[in-house]
Amino acid sequence: MTADDVRKAAAALADRALDLPELAHARTVAAYVSVGSEPGTLVLLDALRARGVDVLLPALLPDNDLDWGSYDGEGSLARIQHGGKMALFEPSGERLGPDAVTAADVVLLPGLAVDGRGMRLGRGGGSYDRVLARLERAGAHPALVVLLYDSEVVAHVPAEAHDRPVRAVVTPSGVRRLPGT
Repeated sequence: MTADDVRKAAAALADRALDLPELAHARTVAAYVSVGSEPGTLVLLDALRARGVDVLLPALLPDNDLDWGSYDGEGSLARIQHGGKMALFEPSGERLGPDAVTAADVVLLPGLAVDGRGMRLGRGGGSYDRVLARLERAGAHPALVVLLYDSEVVAHVPAEAHDRPVRAVVTPSGVRRLPGT
C-alpha cells in the first residue's frame, strides 16, 4: 500500500469504528497505537479523545504482560524499543497498572487475522491473551473489537482453549459482527 492508501484506510477505519454503538456509549476505551503494517489507529484515538473518552494505551512489560497509561494526544507517546522486538509507541505518562484495563467499556485489539467465529490470531507474544484472561478473572465484560484490513478477515485461524472470541471486526470497508460473543 502507498502512504496515501494507508492514510485513507486509517481514516476509513476510524469512521467505521466510531459508528459502533459500543464506542458511541463508551467512557473508557483500551486501544493501542498501530505499528508496522497494522491499520493506522491515531485518527481513531484522537477522535475518541475529542468525544471525551478516556483512552488507555498499553505499555509492554518485560514478561510480555501489559501495563496501561492514558493517551493525551500524539505528543504523549514515546517510542520504546523492547530488546529484539519491534519498537512500540507507548504512553509516556504515569502507569496505571495491568488491572486498569478492567475499567474499559471497549477493548480494541490488534491482530494478524480474525475468522468468522471471532477467533483472533495475534503475534504470538501472549500479551493480549493475558489481558483477556485478566478481564475474565475480574468479571469484566467489555466489548472486544479487532481492527484489521479487509484481507485479514479469513475463513479460519487456529485457536487454543485459552483464546477468546471478539464481538466485531472493523475494517476500512465496514463492520462485521461475529457470533462468538
